[in-house]
Amino acid sequence: MKEIELKLQGKQKRLTNETFKFDERVKEGWFSAVYFLKTKKIAEKYKPDERVLMQFFQKDQAVLCGVDEAVALVKTFSSNPGELVIHALEDGNKIEPYETVMTVEGKYQDFGFLEGLIDGILARRTSVATNVFNVVNAAKISGRKKPVIFMGDRDDHFTQQAGDGYSAFIGGSKAQATHAMSEWWGKKGMGTMPHALLQLFEGDIIQATRAYKETFPEDELVALVDYNNDVITDSLKVAREFGSELQTVRLDTSGSMVDQYFCRHPEVLGSFNPTGANPELIFALRRVLDEEGFQHVKIMVSGGFNAARIEEYEAKDVPVDIYGIGSSLLKIHIGFTGDNVLLNGKHEAKAGRKYRPNNRMEPVNY
Repeated sequence: MKEIELKLQGKQKRLTNETFKFDERVKEGWFSAVYFLKTKKIAEKYKPDERVLMQFFQKDQAVLCGVDEAVALVKTFSSNPGELVIHALEDGNKIEPYETVMTVEGKYQDFGFLEGLIDGILARRTSVATNVFNVVNAAKISGRKKPVIFMGDRDDHFTQQAGDGYSAFIGGSKAQATHAMSEWWGKKGMGTMPHALLQLFEGDIIQATRAYKETFPEDELVALVDYNNDVITDSLKVAREFGSELQTVRLDTSGSMVDQYFCRHPEVLGSFNPTGANPELIFALRRVLDEEGFQHVKIMVSGGFNAARIEEYEAKDVPVDIYGIGSSLLKIHIGFTGDNVLLNGKHEAKAGRKYRPNNRMEPVNY
């Protein structure tokens, strides 16, 4: 797995607390587990001068993300940030199971109540980054590097978009559905037409596409062609009407529907699942577009795609040019753990845990 370099339009490599819009109630412990808050009070009363080292790890092969956010959280809300010693890997690093990705050393009462928040940040961001990395890799196993568009705006609470979009960027997706998703890495969202636009034109794909083209003439022209559940007919309609101006057709056929093409050609049925944007439908679409001289028109698919399904399509050399993916990229499957493993520089940890130094980590001094 190649390390991912993060370069943000003239900004420093690590994101800082200027990027993140934290809720000020973090300082009050509003989001911390209550037992951490109780331990903070006990430490202040009985162990005010003890220094602990807390380390964070997880148990999978993964693409790390959320470190900059976690560090910024500590820098912003710990009681005496200047007295803490932080070492960390970088967003985009490949990490191994049980590898230490971040350590914080200082007085427990200064930062210990942030443990659960750090775990949660790293878990979500790393899960999304790893999911995206896997689909991006799957989309190029045929030898062609195909774009993956992050379309997760409707699959989780909108307040998560900036962090999820940044995680997707770290994982390798450079095209995202909303401006918020692109905020942390300095870009803007992109998009074409939804089904709602076609509904406004009563399913007339020519009128809808013309309206889009005239309103956004600087955009690449991408037509959504599954509204009438007849993607080949509608793809040919827009290709014939707009010719070289048409760049892409997008299929988002429901996994519970069979396209009209198979109703007209029942002889091909019987050996595959004909629902959704299936390989046979895409092969047929590519064939008819090419036969009419529209070899330049790309095919984009969306709806229910994940790494395994993309691998299957790529292994069959299905003529997809672009994948749009949403919900599968937001599955949180990587959990992080924070452990106190040193007390005043000496080993002191629960049974089964120990200090795992990692010379790949760097001090965080901003």
